[in-house]
Amino acid sequence: MRRLIAVSLFAAVLASPVLAQDSGKKVPVHKITQSKSYTMIDPIYTPIMQDDKPVGLLMIGIGIDVPDEKLRAETKHALPVLRDAYVRSMMEFTATSVRPWQQPNVVAIADRLQHATNVIMRREGAKILLAEVAMRLVH
Repeated sequence: MRRLIAVSLFAAVLASPVLAQDSGKKVPVHKITQSKSYTMIDPIYTPIMQDDKPVGLLMIGIGIDVPDEKLRAETKHALPVLRDAYVRSMMEFTATSVRPWQQPNVVAIADRLQHATNVIMRREGAKILLAEVAMRLVH
């Protein structure tokens, strides 16, 4: 049993990307796009409520396109604050506007996220791109 654990640990260490980089091997990096101006944001999940009970989740996948290099650097630095603003805005939107029996208004979602971006960045130039809006209901 100890030998199996030792062999497993050794195999995990050898497969480590850090060691592969140190040994000179290139580790493939998955890119969403070749565009340098695009930054992907982790998906946002908010609960869909009905009669004070959670009945599902709204998932929103977004990215930000910032052609201006200076603003892009500021945007990447502000990502935690932007994400917080997005989550808060989508929590409010989901609570007031999303119903389990109808599709959410994607234009309203995009407008809210764009407004939050402009407010946080204090200027226009960072464009929100909706990648996906999906509902998962649990009935």
